[in-house]
Amino acid sequence: MSTVAKKGGKAKTDTKKGKVGGSKSSKKAGLTFPVGRTRSLLRAGRFAPRVAKGAPVYLAAVLEYLTAELLELAGNAARDNKKKRVTPRFLTLAIRNDEELNRLLAGVTIASGGVLPNIQQVLLKKKGKAVGASQEV
Repeated sequence: MSTVAKKGGKAKTDTKKGKVGGSKSSKKAGLTFPVGRTRSLLRAGRFAPRVAKGAPVYLAAVLEYLTAELLELAGNAARDNKKKRVTPRFLTLAIRNDEELNRLLAGVTIASGGVLPNIQQVLLKKKGKAVGASQEV
């Protein structure tokens, strides 16, 4: 392998052509999320004395699914509001409007997310009677 010197940075080595990013275990599992990093974080977290081979794969798959689901719903919320960028507000709207995600993330507060728009029926004006009665008194 030959090194290619570039100005203003570290020297990089030539890599194989056609190689796509991602670790070997992530490619085998067909995942985008890093299985190797998930494995090392499981070990470093001391959640259990031993970590099976399939555990980080399963965890990475679950995290990838939840992320894809959340981003899809947030993207739909952004599109409904005629925006192209997903902001914390759209994440909050997506989570709180979805029953399962709302139950999963019930105790989570998203910074700059706001709340769902909700006006209680008691506070709304009544038609006819209430308007006339308040003017007579």
